[in-house]
Amino acid sequence: MKREAKSSNLTEEDVKRYSRNFWKILIGLVLIGALFLLSVRIGIFGKLPTFKDLENPRSNLASEIITDDNRILGTYYVHNRSNVKYSELSPYLVQALVSTEDKRFYEHSGIDYSRTISTVLLTLSGNKQGGSTITQQLALNLFGEQRARSSVKRIMQKFQEWITAVRLERNYTKEEIIMMYFNTVDFGAYNTFGIKSAARTYFNTTPDKLTAEQSALLVGMLKGPGQYSPVRQAERALQRRNLVLANMRDQNFITAEECTKAAEKPLGLKLTISNYGEGLAPYFRAVLKEEIKKEFQRLAITKPDGTPYDLDRDGLKIYTPINYNMQQHAEDAQKEWMARLQREFDKQWKRRNAFTGKNANLLVKGMKRSDRYIALKAEGMSEENIRKEFDKKVQMNLFTWKGNIDTTMTPMDSVRFTKLFLRNAMMAMEPKTGYIKAWVGGINFEHFKYDQVRLGTRQVGSTAKPFVYAYAIDNGYGPCVSIPNHSRSYGNWTPRGTQQGGDPITLKNAIKYSQNYASAYLINEVGAANVADLTKRMGVNSNIPNELSIALGSYDASLFDMVGAYSAFVNQGTWVEPTMILRVEDKNGAPIYEKAPKVTKALNSETAYAMVDMLKGVVDGGTGNRLRWDPNFGGLKNPIGGKTGTTNDNSDAWFIGVTPELVTGVWTGAEDRGISFSSMQYGQGAAAAMPVFGLFMKRVYADKELHYTQDDFPQPPGGITRFEMNCSNFSQFYGNDPSKTETPLTEDDRLGF
Repeated sequence: MKREAKSSNLTEEDVKRYSRNFWKILIGLVLIGALFLLSVRIGIFGKLPTFKDLENPRSNLASEIITDDNRILGTYYVHNRSNVKYSELSPYLVQALVSTEDKRFYEHSGIDYSRTISTVLLTLSGNKQGGSTITQQLALNLFGEQRARSSVKRIMQKFQEWITAVRLERNYTKEEIIMMYFNTVDFGAYNTFGIKSAARTYFNTTPDKLTAEQSALLVGMLKGPGQYSPVRQAERALQRRNLVLANMRDQNFITAEECTKAAEKPLGLKLTISNYGEGLAPYFRAVLKEEIKKEFQRLAITKPDGTPYDLDRDGLKIYTPINYNMQQHAEDAQKEWMARLQREFDKQWKRRNAFTGKNANLLVKGMKRSDRYIALKAEGMSEENIRKEFDKKVQMNLFTWKGNIDTTMTPMDSVRFTKLFLRNAMMAMEPKTGYIKAWVGGINFEHFKYDQVRLGTRQVGSTAKPFVYAYAIDNGYGPCVSIPNHSRSYGNWTPRGTQQGGDPITLKNAIKYSQNYASAYLINEVGAANVADLTKRMGVNSNIPNELSIALGSYDASLFDMVGAYSAFVNQGTWVEPTMILRVEDKNGAPIYEKAPKVTKALNSETAYAMVDMLKGVVDGGTGNRLRWDPNFGGLKNPIGGKTGTTNDNSDAWFIGVTPELVTGVWTGAEDRGISFSSMQYGQGAAAAMPVFGLFMKRVYADKELHYTQDDFPQPPGGITRFEMNCSNFSQFYGNDPSKTETPLTEDDRLGF
């Protein structure tokens, strides 16, 4: 009765008032929501991309590396990403993505409202679900920050994604959104971003050739690249792949029979780990990138807004002195010779175990350097479990000189396989300008990424001898002066050599035949510290000790430094810093950096010419004469000088060749010095390194687009006045037994005038 009385008291005015309040509240909420969305849109809670940003996403602005003949040598881009067109996507990829990530993709306009509401309700009930459409995920990939951890920030980020997703849908077709999505997704390990990179990394193929099961695996990884990694979580990745296949079946993209057959197949990985290594000069491009970063940091070069330049995003144009044709010739010459040399190396180790005795730890060291070990260690796997993983057979892709091969073996066996590969590096530069024209840092960047031109240093052997003779000639000796050439000890050091007769030898012939005893005698006379100082003035930046053994190359140096040093001989004693970069321009063509190489006068011009003449003797009848008589590896007739180098146990083979306009250095050796040729027949510098120089120069001289002279080296202005160059007109001995000379020594005689 009371309830009825109360109801009867509700007047018509009350009803109208309640109605007005209801609509006020509703309209107020709508206005608040609209104002909130507007504030998100105008960037009050975080900047959103402009329409210009949508049309020109930053990730598309790759920086270009340009050769001296204005050809694109390569690009730097965001991570390991290369974009593909929609037409280059396998239909299975699109089907796997839509059926798994966004079944109503073709029906909504960026936001699937029914899915969003159901996701909210399920999440509130404790069953957390993902509700982002493909377009929303693209918005996060392209323009947002990484997914926020804070719930409040994530809600705000969600609104930003919604607005951006709607704008994407208005300005792009569904196909373009799919294309952009696949170009921006992260596949986790191995620096793999974008579907093109993923297809190559995991299956060594292109996106258009991906099968249903391969497509399902890659799309399945997107939920969690680490959680569903086919390399480290194979069983979980297989289950996820089959779930995606079932989704494709349920959406009628594939038949039940196709789904069953695909689900029965193994993962079928063909792991191919790469980092923008395709194309010419990958080692050069990798080192160049770090060099530019260092230069920009050293000189405080920044964008107008004060932020640092990003080589992967800012569309810079990097002009280099590399010549496209010469780079190709260098890589071809290396491949031709090293393929042959490797066959001889394989014969030597075919029936021998390289990993015993002093080499017993090489396999473990190699394992710990591998990408696989580093990745497993980063995931927190114990050393014991990592060793077990390295003893399990897996599918992998291996380098051979006949091409990459797919095989099944244990990772430890793959370490053993790669350790027995000879490595090779080569650099060519113009001595007068310092311009580097060709750079080959290794035999295959995809499989052996470590650069041996600049980053790697190896024992230089007899290529160090010219520095001893250069200092001697620059300080009074003449090329025709004779010095002792027999075995003797210098304190605790007794150098090994090949000349047993003990007859004196001219400086010119000592270089020609690379005599150790004469070189040891000479450095003892002129001083190891003086030779070390000269070597450093000529651009060798290694730690060169004040020890007599440096005459025989007991120290390590880079090929980069050694080629630069030899260039000073050709450039009349002036060292010019080897130059990798000419200039850098921003995306609008405005110059932001120009290289100014260092220049040092290291030697007297006459001394430098004398050294070139002595290096010519090495090729004209000395240790490098194979360049003359063997047509397979040179048969070169024009004036050429050079120096061979071979270290103990044939661990390092060197040759540095000089011509009037080009100086080229070559190094050959295994990754570990304990693995080498057992004899000098194949292991010495003249056999393992010099042929690459010969094959390269043959190609350079045959290339009609290149115009390097085959004339003789020019004498310095004013000619040679300080010493005699023709040793048939001069006979003088400088040593501890003056009776061996034809006439008593005077001060002028000793100096070689």
